[in-house]
Amino acid sequence: MSFKDLIEQPGILKAIEDLGYTTPTPIQKQAIPLILSGCDLRGSAQTGTGKTAAFILPALCKLAKPSTLHGRGPRVLILVPTRELAIQVAEEASKYCKYLDRVKTVCIYGGAPYPIQNRQLARPYEILVATPGRLMDHMNRGKINFSRVEMFILDEADRMLDMGFIGPVEEIAEAIPDSRQTLMFSATLKGSVMKLSERLLKNPKEITVAHDQTTHDNINQRLHHVDNIEHKYKLLDHILNDKELTQAIVFTRTKHHADQLVDKLIKKGYSAGALHGNMNQRQRTKTIMKLRQGEIRILVATDVAARGIDIPAISHVINFDLPENEEDYVHRIGRTGRAGATGIALSFATPKEMGFVRQIEKFTQQKMTPHTIVGMEPRTQSSSSPAFVSQGNYRPKQKQRFRRFSRR
Repeated sequence: MSFKDLIEQPGILKAIEDLGYTTPTPIQKQAIPLILSGCDLRGSAQTGTGKTAAFILPALCKLAKPSTLHGRGPRVLILVPTRELAIQVAEEASKYCKYLDRVKTVCIYGGAPYPIQNRQLARPYEILVATPGRLMDHMNRGKINFSRVEMFILDEADRMLDMGFIGPVEEIAEAIPDSRQTLMFSATLKGSVMKLSERLLKNPKEITVAHDQTTHDNINQRLHHVDNIEHKYKLLDHILNDKELTQAIVFTRTKHHADQLVDKLIKKGYSAGALHGNMNQRQRTKTIMKLRQGEIRILVATDVAARGIDIPAISHVINFDLPENEEDYVHRIGRTGRAGATGIALSFATPKEMGFVRQIEKFTQQKMTPHTIVGMEPRTQSSSSPAFVSQGNYRPKQKQRFRRFSRR
């Protein structure tokens, strides 16, 4: 199947061709025909599955036809949990609609100046990508007219609910015409997410693209047993010295630790930067731009960066601290191996954390391969599986030689 089997609009097909995409992903094959049919839809899909295009492309097909309603305001409203994801989705929309006349995207999120966003909202546009809090602010100020909304899309609904946005989401939905088409995408469809979908969607179709082995076939998942924080620092320094490591994201559990680790890395001569929730939007945007332009080689981040960053040059993801839940692990490692490239995901785990490692492996249905670096072996071996001992650097595109490590 090709995109021509799903989409008839020539301008959209040309944009897809320019981006080098030829074959739809599984979620795109399932979602696009259903969305074009006009039904409500809830879908379960992880990051890296092509989910954004799965709803952007059919939305643009509808926008290719003029609206029957006059006035200003969005015809498509896309609600996302974070600023970074809002920017990413808006960029994707702009790429796909480059050959469409009269289709403009506006992106609003917290931390950005109100006057600039006010000017954008006062001009004609068709797609509005927004975070819940800032959208509510503009709603309350009477800056947005929802009367033309034909399609309401909630992306990463589970994350929005985790962040406490259920109230704003329902209030925003209440302000949109009942005649709209509603789409909801989430990593999982259970609990509060499913209950919310039952309240907002009408007789929805449901699709699921599992986070199975095919999703991460191109990501080499490795496990390093560690004794303590100092052991982590030594391993990290060794890994970052690999010349084949183009760019890496190092995940920590807390904002303070992210800043602390960046200071250590800069003192060692690494080009590093931090990304976390205590930074204002200008700082966060500047950091991401530096990462995109290659000015930063190592990004140290909390889970605010686990979703919404799509940079093909990221060859390694390093879980300096394990995440708080299995879903965040999947989103973290999905920052590497983008656009068909290969990638490496490494996780540091103490003996006490091995139970959670097993939970992650059960959730992903994949094993993390234990690895040990010569001269940096842990004092105690935490896994019953034999570890590989690396005598060289980490190279995602080249095979390495390993020897068996025998326990003493």
